[in-house]
Amino acid sequence: MTKETCHIDFEPIGRRAACRPGTDLLTIAREAGISISAVCGGKGTCGRCRVRVLEGDVSPLNETEREALGSAADEGMRLACQTLVRGSAKVYIPPTSLTAKQRTLVEGQSIDFDLLPPVTVTPISMQGPRLTDLQADAARIRDHIQSSASEDVVWDYAVLRTLSDDIRAQEWETNLALRDGEVVGLLKSGRAPLGLAVDLGTTKVAGYLVDLSTGSTLASEGIMNPQISYGEDVMARVAFALDSPEKAQLLEHTIVTGIGDLAAELCRQAEADPSEIVEAVVVGNTAMHHLFLGLPVRQLGNAPYLAATSDALDVKARDLGLAFAPGAYVHLLPNIAGFVGADHVATILSTGLDQAEETAIVLDIGTNTEIALHHRGRLITCSTASGPAFEGAHISCGMRAAEGAVERVEVSDGSVKYQTINDRPAVGVCGSGILDVVAQLYRNEVLDMKGGMQEGSARVRNTDNGREFVLVPADESGTGQDIVVTRADIGEIQLAKAAMRAGVNVLLAEAGITAKDVQRFVVAGAFGTYIDVQSAMDIAMFPELPLERFQQVGNAAGAGARMALLSVVARRHAADIAHKAQYVELTNDMRFTEQFTLAMFLSQDLMS
Repeated sequence: MTKETCHIDFEPIGRRAACRPGTDLLTIAREAGISISAVCGGKGTCGRCRVRVLEGDVSPLNETEREALGSAADEGMRLACQTLVRGSAKVYIPPTSLTAKQRTLVEGQSIDFDLLPPVTVTPISMQGPRLTDLQADAARIRDHIQSSASEDVVWDYAVLRTLSDDIRAQEWETNLALRDGEVVGLLKSGRAPLGLAVDLGTTKVAGYLVDLSTGSTLASEGIMNPQISYGEDVMARVAFALDSPEKAQLLEHTIVTGIGDLAAELCRQAEADPSEIVEAVVVGNTAMHHLFLGLPVRQLGNAPYLAATSDALDVKARDLGLAFAPGAYVHLLPNIAGFVGADHVATILSTGLDQAEETAIVLDIGTNTEIALHHRGRLITCSTASGPAFEGAHISCGMRAAEGAVERVEVSDGSVKYQTINDRPAVGVCGSGILDVVAQLYRNEVLDMKGGMQEGSARVRNTDNGREFVLVPADESGTGQDIVVTRADIGEIQLAKAAMRAGVNVLLAEAGITAKDVQRFVVAGAFGTYIDVQSAMDIAMFPELPLERFQQVGNAAGAGARMALLSVVARRHAADIAHKAQYVELTNDMRFTEQFTLAMFLSQDLMS
C-alpha cells in the first residue's frame, strides 16, 4: 500500500477494496469481484450501474450522469462508471444494480402446530338490490353473513370506502376476509387469503408469502436490509435515528419500502397481488421492531436499554405505509427485554425450547446474537453484540455470502483446499470460510491460542501491518489479487466468538450448571446454518460437546413468524414465552467480562 491508496467500502456487500485515486467505482467494484450491471460497457449510457455515495470524496455529477439518471440524480444516485474516487469512501449498491445474487437464508425448521389463522374467508353469493329493497350495501352483506354466523360483523373504514364499487364489480360474489368479526378485505371469488411473514434482521430480511387457508408457503425470498446503508449494527442505526426526527423517519421509510418491495416480489412469484395480503407478522430484535414502527429509540441507546413497549401489537398495515388489503393488520410478537426481541420469541416458539424436557440452548447467530437456555422449566435469555465479522465485514478480504465467496477451508501439511459459493473463482471470504480458516490454522499450529500467527508456513508472510496468511494466491483468484487473512482479521473473529461464548457461559452459570449438562444445542440463523460446528468447537466458540447434540435449524425466527401467522394459538404461546423468559443484562454483569476475556483465547482448556 502507498500513501496514495484509498479504501472503498461497498454496502450492503460488506466488501472493502483498495484503489488509487482517480479510478472509477465500476472498475474498483469489478476488481473486487463485485458484479455491477453495466451493459453499455461503462460508457454511462445504459444507466444501470447506479450507486449512492454515502461518505467520502468523489468527482462531481457530470452531464452524462444527469442525462442517464434523470430525476434519480437529484436524489443522490450516481453512475459507478462515471464516478471517480478522490479518497476513501463508502458506497451503497442497490440490489437492482447487482448481477450476482447474495445468498440469504429463508428455510427453517419448526415444531408441529395446528392451523388456526387469525383471518378466515366467508364466501358470499347473493342477489343485488332491487327497487323495492333499499337496504344499504354493508347492511345487506352483514345480514347475509349473520344469518349463519354467531358473531357480529363490523367493517373496517377503508373497506367501506370501496365496498359499493367492489361488490358490484364482482357481481355480488366475493370472499369476505374476516378477523375477529371485522371485515378487513374483499377478495375475488376463488382467490385465497394471503399472509406475509417477515423476519426483520439487522443485516437480512426474510419474507414468506403464505396461503392462510391451507398453510402452504407460496413463495419465499431473502433480501439485504436496506437500512444497512445507514449503519451496520443496531447501535449505529439507533445513533443515526437520534440525530434528528427526519433521520428516524428515513430509517422507518427505508425498511417499510423494503418490506413492501419484498411483498410485491413474492406476490409476483405467486401470481398474486399485494392487495390480497390480509394479515402480516413481523419479528425482529427490539431496535429493528422500534425503528420499523417509528417508536422512540433514545432509551435503547444507553443502559439499561429499555423497550418503549414489550407487548404484542396489532397495527393497521396502511398506518405503516404498507399497501396490502385495505383493513389488513400487521401483528408484532412481544419483545422480552433489552435487545432480546420478537425474533428470539419466534425462535424459541419454532424450536419448542420452552417445552423441552432436556436441558437445551438455542443461539440465533447474527450481527446481534440472542441466546436462550431452558433448564428444569426455567427459561433464561440474553443478547450479545457479536458484530458483523461473520457477515464478512471488517475482514480485509471479507464479503457476504455471494458467488465466489470462500465458504469452506481445509489446511493439511501446508496445502490449502477451499470451496467457493457456486464454485466460482474466489473473490473474497465469507463468514463460514473465515471461521474455517481460523480453526484450521489453529489446528495446524499456524496460530497460537492467543491468535498470534506463527512463522514457518510457506503461506505466512510479513507485511508492514503484521503477518498475514495467503488463502488464495493471485493466480487462482477471481480478482487477480491475493486473498489473505491478516492478524487483524483473526482478532475480529476472536471478538465475535468471545461475545457468543461468554453469553452462553453466563446463562449456564445463572442456571448453576456446566456445558456438559446441555443435551441439545440448537444453532439458528443464516450463519449458524452454514458453519462447520466442529470448526466452532475447535476455536472454543461453542462448548466441546458430542456432535450429535448440535442441531442446525436454519431461519428459526422466520419459521416462528410463519407459525404466528397461521395460528392464534401460536400467538398466545409466544406471549407466554415472553412472560416466562428471564432476561440477563450482560452490560454490567461481571461474569460476562470475565468470561469474555477467557473466551478471547482459542483454546477450550480455559473455558469452564
